[in-house]
Formats: sequence, structure tokens, C-alpha cells
Amino acid sequence: MKKLAYLFAVLSAQLSALHFYRVRSARGTILAAPKMLAGALAPYLALLGLLGAGLGLALRLPFALGAGLFGLVASGRYVWRVVTAAGDFEAAFGPNYQDRIPRLRQAHMLGGRWTWWPAKPPEPRWQQDIPFWTIPGREQPLVCDIWQPPDDISPSGLAFIYLHGSGWHYLDKDKGTRPLFRHLAAQGHVIMDVAYRLCPETNWRGMLADAKRAIAWMKANAARYGVDQRHIVIAGGSAGGHLALLAAYTAQRVDLRPADSGDVDLSVCGVVSWYGPTDMRVYYGYAGQKFDTIVRHDRRQTTDQVNEWVYSHLGIDMAPMAAWQPGISVQDNMMRALFGGIPVEVPDEYRLGSPLTHVDPYCPPTLLLQGVDDFIVCTEAVRLLADRLRQAGVPVVHVEYPQTDHAFDLILPRLSPAAQAALYETERFLALLTTRRPTNGRNITVTVPRLITLDEPTREKMVI
Repeated sequence: MKKLAYLFAVLSAQLSALHFYRVRSARGTILAAPKMLAGALAPYLALLGLLGAGLGLALRLPFALGAGLFGLVASGRYVWRVVTAAGDFEAAFGPNYQDRIPRLRQAHMLGGRWTWWPAKPPEPRWQQDIPFWTIPGREQPLVCDIWQPPDDISPSGLAFIYLHGSGWHYLDKDKGTRPLFRHLAAQGHVIMDVAYRLCPETNWRGMLADAKRAIAWMKANAARYGVDQRHIVIAGGSAGGHLALLAAYTAQRVDLRPADSGDVDLSVCGVVSWYGPTDMRVYYGYAGQKFDTIVRHDRRQTTDQVNEWVYSHLGIDMAPMAAWQPGISVQDNMMRALFGGIPVEVPDEYRLGSPLTHVDPYCPPTLLLQGVDDFIVCTEAVRLLADRLRQAGVPVVHVEYPQTDHAFDLILPRLSPAAQAALYETERFLALLTTRRPTNGRNITVTVPRLITLDEPTREKMVI
């Protein structure tokens, strides 16, 4: 029993101590993954600490008692701080906003911001790898997954277009997001999980164009999926959050719309960003402190044997690294591929590619979900975006989760307090958008080009 007491207490204390750790350098990123895991398991670490402390007290083991109490308090405090962090929905949607959420949708919503084990939602209808656009010169069309409500769930009329996290270089759709999509589909929403192009195939402008093509496609196929064209939301995590914000805020910019989108209205009724960068010049400096490793000439001989095994298990394609220039940092290589240079070389590109630049009174309602300890995205820059939106009169719900890092919604999301709390905010934000009459203040008529309608037999003739 003594060994068990020490095991429970020490394990709880060690992992719970990570709640207080912040990544501040490239070397410090080695603890980023353990910290995120500790955040997801915080309620259970607190319980483990309680057991260790209880056994330490019963067996008169002062060290086990102290370590267990530390784990209990540290993890319990983390859970409490996260689940009590809440967005100001009243300021964004008015008093008594909860009364406007349809009772039909409330039945499948979370009862609180965290529970030990949330009920599993009913299985949705899921179609994978649906082509939604063909780009000349590209062998494969752009594809998406479509999640539809279960047969016994009435449609809400809302479409949720999701852009995955990627660092603008890696990953793909359907990476850690199934719990989110199942939950939203159970509320009647249709989810479009988009596989957009990445660097080095394209840059930020091409990715933004792909996001807008997804909006156009969903509007063209709204009737097929029971979607109201006025109730389309775009969302994303990390780099996907950055692109989602850009797509939502630049819907009317002619210079940033795909040439093949015709006269379709590319506006959306809302946007959700999980820890998406808001000012790319700030992002360059902030994230650069953690990705300042210099790319070596002999990189493939020294690191790839390890990285290839790790990345293969994470589903990360290493191909983009082959084009990196030796002698400069990882961050500079990535940002050169994305923007064509670093900020001092192409400042206008960084300004134009920043959501903060495009804030005006016509921006759609916005939900910003951010971890305070995020080691990739600067929390202060997200706060600035929220402030600018409020000053412009745009409904904004901004939620910060203390002691929480990047990608918090992707690590054990059914257990994680931060992931559950973010889902609680998201489902209510979406439900309120279905009751709100969308307007962008410009009296734009929605027209949809037949060119991109799935029912057309000439789908393969879609052009960029």
C-alpha cells in the first residue's frame, strides 16, 4: 500500500505541476505535449492526488500526503479556473440570450462546461472525400467530408465549414475533430470538413481562396443538405482559425476573392476561431522564439530518422521540409513559403494576411477561443482583435482558458475540461446564430453559379 500511495501522489504532483509551466523557448517545447495531456486529464489527476493523500494520511507517510495534496489542489484549481471562464454572451447577443435558444437544440447540448464523462451523441451520417472544386493543372480535386444530422434529428438549417489546423504546411481534414463534429451534427447542423491546399503547393492567398470556394460550394448545395444559405458559419483551429477569420472578414474584398466564384455572395453569418493567429507580424515574432532552430545542410541525416517515425504516427507529411533552405530558421522557412518573405521584406503581405487588418462594422459575429498559455499564438493579439471588434460594434464572444496551451480541443476532447468548455460555448454560439437574422449591412443579393452545383453533370469542368 505504501508503494501505491507514493505512486498516486507523485504521479499526480508531477503532472499537475505542468499546469504552471509556460513554453518560452525552442527547448521548452519538449514539455508542451505533456502539459497539454496534464490539462486534459486534470480532473483525474486531482482524484489521483486525493487517493494518494488519503493513503498517505492513513499510512502516516508525510511525503505522500504532501505530494497528493499538491496534485489535488493544483489540478483541482486548474479545472475550476477553466470551467468558470465564460464568454460575455449577453454583451454580444443581448439580455436573456439563453431564452432564444430553441428547446429542440437544448436537448442535445452539454448541461455544463464540464462533466466527468459526457453522453455520446447519436451517430451522424458521414460522407468522406467529396470533391467540391477542381483546379486546373492539379491532378486531384479539392475534397471535403460532410457530416449530416442523424435521421431522427431535425435539421437546424446551419452549415459549419471547418478548416483544420495545419501550420499552413501539414496535416489534413479529419484529424482529432470527430467528437466535435458528432456533437454538432446531433444538434442538427451540417459540417463541411475541408481539405484545403497547403504550402508549398500554394500560399496564404491560395488557402484563403479555397476557404471561400468552400463557402460558395455550400451555398450552391444548400438545398441538398437542408441548409439555409443565410446560416453558414466558417470555423477553424490554429492556421485554420486564421484562414476562417480572414474568409469571414474579407467576403467583400474583390482582390481577395477567387476569380471563379462569379457573383456569389461569400459572406457568412458567423465565424469561430480556436487559437487562430490574428496579427501575422506578431505571430512571426512570438512563434519564432519557439521555432528558431536553424535548418542544417545535413538535416536529413541527423533528424529525419526520428522525425519520420513521429510524424508518420501523427499523420504529418514531411514533404514540405524538402524545400526548406539550410542556414535559416524553421520559422523563416515556413513564413517565406506562406508570405513570400519575412515581415521586413514583405510588410504589406503580412498586413493584408492579418484578420486584424480587416475589422469593420460589417464583420460577422465572432467566437474566439484561446488558451492563455498558448506557446504558438500570442494571447494579447487575440485580445486586441476582440477589442477592435467590440469598438466596431461587432458581436464578439471572447473566451480565455487559464493555464491552457495550444490545440487544447484536440487532446482527449471527451475528457478535457478546456475542450468541453469550448464546446459548450460553441454550441450556444451556433444556436444563437440560427435565431439571428444575418446581415452584412450591404444589401447583397445571394446568387449561386450553377457551375459548382453537385447535381450538374459537368462537375469535372469546374475551374479555378
